[in-house]
Amino acid sequence: MGKKKEERAHALLSASSAKKWIHCPPSAMLEGSIVEEESDYAKEGTLAHGICELKLQKMFTDKNMTERTYKSRLKKLQQEKLYAPEMEGFTDEYVDYVSGIAFSFQTAPFVAVEKRLDYSPWAPEGFGTGDAVIIHGKQLHIIDFKYGKGVPVKAEENYQLMLYALGAYHEFGMLFGIEEACLHIIQPRIPNNSAWTVSMEKLLEWGERVVKPSAELAYKGGGEFRPADYCKGDEENYCRNGFCKAYGRCRATAGQNLALMEEAFDTERNVKKLPPMLSWEEVGRLLKRAMFLKSWVESLEKVSLNHIASGGEIPGWKIVEGRSNRKLSDADVALGELIKAGYEEAVLYNRVPVALGELEKVCSKEDRQNILSRYIIKPQGKPTLAPADDKRKAMEIQRVSAAEAFGGENSYKEED
Repeated sequence: MGKKKEERAHALLSASSAKKWIHCPPSAMLEGSIVEEESDYAKEGTLAHGICELKLQKMFTDKNMTERTYKSRLKKLQQEKLYAPEMEGFTDEYVDYVSGIAFSFQTAPFVAVEKRLDYSPWAPEGFGTGDAVIIHGKQLHIIDFKYGKGVPVKAEENYQLMLYALGAYHEFGMLFGIEEACLHIIQPRIPNNSAWTVSMEKLLEWGERVVKPSAELAYKGGGEFRPADYCKGDEENYCRNGFCKAYGRCRATAGQNLALMEEAFDTERNVKKLPPMLSWEEVGRLLKRAMFLKSWVESLEKVSLNHIASGGEIPGWKIVEGRSNRKLSDADVALGELIKAGYEEAVLYNRVPVALGELEKVCSKEDRQNILSRYIIKPQGKPTLAPADDKRKAMEIQRVSAAEAFGGENSYKEED
């Protein structure tokens, strides 16, 4: 686990941020100058990966591991601060997925766990660590475990796994005659399992046409900054695909967003006597760019807050105490005294079930699958704006009157 963590920390052209440095080459060097403390989300993911690694090692790559050694190593991981019992079930689901592939063949496949994969023929000094690599016949399987529960990660055209596949081909291609790569994402906390198959011919062509020229620029700090949605990251997702540590302070991003504001308030345009109302075409164009602006402002606030909290200064800004809600210092004691004073317990307590996420934590894997899963439903999400090129299917909107949408039982009610 330590080796994998070190590799992730020191690879300039890391696979997990490939989408970023392929499309915005100089960002890789820019990030290298920024020291960032590892978040609890990342630490939690690293711990879960360590448990996965141990379980797969016992099953596939370390046949001499005794039950005593296994339990001792597992106990050590379980003593980590961020360990939670739910990790056992989620890591078991990943192990079951990997073993399901490995044991599906009539003859034993090649299996590697936490395998260092060198894709330097396409990206200078490029390497990463594949969670599980399986090769059988002419088929390569790259299986990646994501412990995050934020945004679902898809295997289709996933740059990280595509680079891992190139790395595996670089080492084993000639030996096994690999012709096809099957890329898998296992994200059990959402849950989200995704798989995508691509020919090695197409992957190699992508490596030469797309990866190589961008990687050479990125390694030298060259190329142009091209801010886009891949700058943003979902830290809770742990994979941090495309996340840029320089996002909040990037001058190119700032310039792009400031240009949007200038366009909205351009006095020259106002002189031209434009209509007082924006057209829907203008709204659509501005909205798409404003979404990026919103996330950039949030990132700017975050890096500024962290800078001042760490002892730095930003002219014209300070940290103040935000709004907070009152609460009881010891609810059990306070309510106990109220009961003694004659108040009914039913008046003081609301009996409500715990949240689904908490239920999943306390239930075993078997009970989650055999009992809880039978009652889990996923209601339709509330309508949310998204660009037309978003991969999600457009909702079918039923047209209703304003009175039907906002009146009667649907009228606004303030939540407690």
